[in-house]
Amino acid sequence: MSDRVVCKPTPWFFLRAAAMIVMFGVFAVLFYKDGKSGYREANLSYFLSESFKKAAEEFTAKGASMSPEEWAAYASTQEVAVPENPELLPVGTEFPIMWPEMLHDHAAMAEKGVSNPKSYFDAYRQESGLAKSPPEQSYTQQKINEQWYVFWICLGLLAVAIFFLLRTLTRKMVVEGDTFQPAGGKAVPIKDLVRLDLRKWSSKGLAMAWANDGSGGERKIRIDGLTYGGFKAEDGEPAEKLMQALKSRFSGEIIEYETDEDESEEALPADASEARD
Repeated sequence: MSDRVVCKPTPWFFLRAAAMIVMFGVFAVLFYKDGKSGYREANLSYFLSESFKKAAEEFTAKGASMSPEEWAAYASTQEVAVPENPELLPVGTEFPIMWPEMLHDHAAMAEKGVSNPKSYFDAYRQESGLAKSPPEQSYTQQKINEQWYVFWICLGLLAVAIFFLLRTLTRKMVVEGDTFQPAGGKAVPIKDLVRLDLRKWSSKGLAMAWANDGSGGERKIRIDGLTYGGFKAEDGEPAEKLMQALKSRFSGEIIEYETDEDESEEALPADASEARD
């Protein structure tokens, strides 16, 4: 066994960290876009679509009896009903918003606008370049504010994920001679270790150790084999190699789950155990 065993961050950790960074980054961008402009653009689309429904009702009620010129004159004076708060619509929206010119066309209204105002609006949306389809209900200021709240949360989580990635990049676990260097902590003489808990080592790659802190207390040390070293056979199981090196130099208490063999041996009478030996 080599005198020096080093466990650096594993590809598994980098993959998990990258996935979290991408996830929080994508969410932050999406919520930022919705908070800044997306919900406002959707609101504009909603109120414009409502004007197509209103125009269909108006045309059914009186437009059909009007001449094309009369209907065009009437429609050109109609405004899109919008909320009083201009911040619910995209920045730069000019008020008042008049009915789109498609609604001024008497023949088109009679043929398409009345029978299917939604489809007629979809044609207008494609022609005018409206990016957002209309929602079921318009978004309130509270809903827009919520997008900003979640954006800041995602941005904070993104910063945390990047922090842990950068911090882990600089860490490693090392057993060298009679010294153990835990990840992110100062080196400790292995003779100062008093207890080693291996109950989660085989299932989760996680162990805990306690060392004398020099002032009558104990220092708790985390040994994370999944993050540092790993257990891939093709890599030589670095984390397991480190643990074996640590155990070979350790003389304190080891806490492990009892195996079935250990339990069956304890259940045997003393003379039966001796006879088996």
